[in-house]
Amino acid sequence: MSSWFLLVSAIVFEVGGTTSMKLSDGFTKLTPSVAIFLLYALSFISLTYAIKRIDLAVAYAIWSGLGTALVAVVGFLYFGEAFTLFKVASLGLTVVGVYGLYLSGGIH
Repeated sequence: MSSWFLLVSAIVFEVGGTTSMKLSDGFTKLTPSVAIFLLYALSFISLTYAIKRIDLAVAYAIWSGLGTALVAVVGFLYFGEAFTLFKVASLGLTVVGVYGLYLSGGIH
């Protein structure tokens, strides 16, 4: 299986886990509370396999950077969180940095 596919899967599972945190309402709702642990476990498993072929620094930066950007988008679109120019610019810088790491190689 492609290491990059595993990394993308890890990001999607992490975003789902983080979104489930918000939906769990402080662990008061069972389904999203269970989903937190399941999705984070799947994320870590996928990330662990991805770093077999992708440099750790590159994989982790992409995982955390894109995860952060996607969680912010979920917050804007789904939870109605503030959508300011400063936030958008900051997220844009995160994405540019992650793309720079991707371009650096980091895959064997």
